Amino acid sequence: MKIAVITGASSGMGREFFNSLKDNKELDEIWVIARRMERLLELKNLTSIKVRAIPLDLSDSLSYDKYRELLDSNKPMIKYLICASGFGRFEAINDTKRSELTNMVDLNCNGVLAITRDSIDYMAKDSLMMVIASVAAFQPIPYIATYAATKAFVLSYCRALNRELKKIGSRCLAICPFWTKTEFFDRAKKDDSIVKKYVVMYDPKDIVKRAWRDSKHKNRDVSIYGAFTRAQSVLIKLLPHRLVMNIWMHQQRLK
Repeated sequence: MKIAVITGASSGMGREFFNSLKDNKELDEIWVIARRMERLLELKNLTSIKVRAIPLDLSDSLSYDKYRELLDSNKPMIKYLICASGFGRFEAINDTKRSELTNMVDLNCNGVLAITRDSIDYMAKDSLMMVIASVAAFQPIPYIATYAATKAFVLSYCRALNRELKKIGSRCLAICPFWTKTEFFDRAKKDDSIVKKYVVMYDPKDIVKRAWRDSKHKNRDVSIYGAFTRAQSVLIKLLPHRLVMNIWMHQQRLK
């Protein structure tokens, strides 16, 4: 049985990746994972491929065992793994509950680790992982500090994992979008949000389309969409991070 697995499939980038795979006739099933069962069930009406709705909270380590049990009992061949679960907050560290910060690390980092690790055992030659990181992974960002740090972890992990997967003929591609029109902002910001200026806002469809195009390049391990995003990713490498943080603070009118 050949399958695709999509985490965070109920909305945003995960939903767009589902749309990009819903007509893929090489797949026998699409496994969709998110917390909201009702949103996952909606996906069944969008494709003729069998959709397996799996309601899991990937910030909870017990969910990892449930995912592993599903793999071991069904023994699928994972053709595509899309890791799109995650969240962030636009807030000072001292204004955010410790439980929310650790939950963010659990979902953004541990969730990616657990799902990718167990999926590897069911991947084969030409299988592909695509994991949502962020352009935030390239720099420290005050007032989005924890989110940016988790995405730096994801980026570093995925690039190294891509090298390791070469021995079985599979790949891992880290996707680093800039601001993107998704439900991410519903949880990230308050009415008096610290982040007030978005220099550019991209459509998730374009980012997904670019990711599939980049996946065809065998030596590419990072996908970046948009001229502004590419320019920023280059400048961040050239400028001292102290200066980069100063520019960010000035842009958002923060002291």
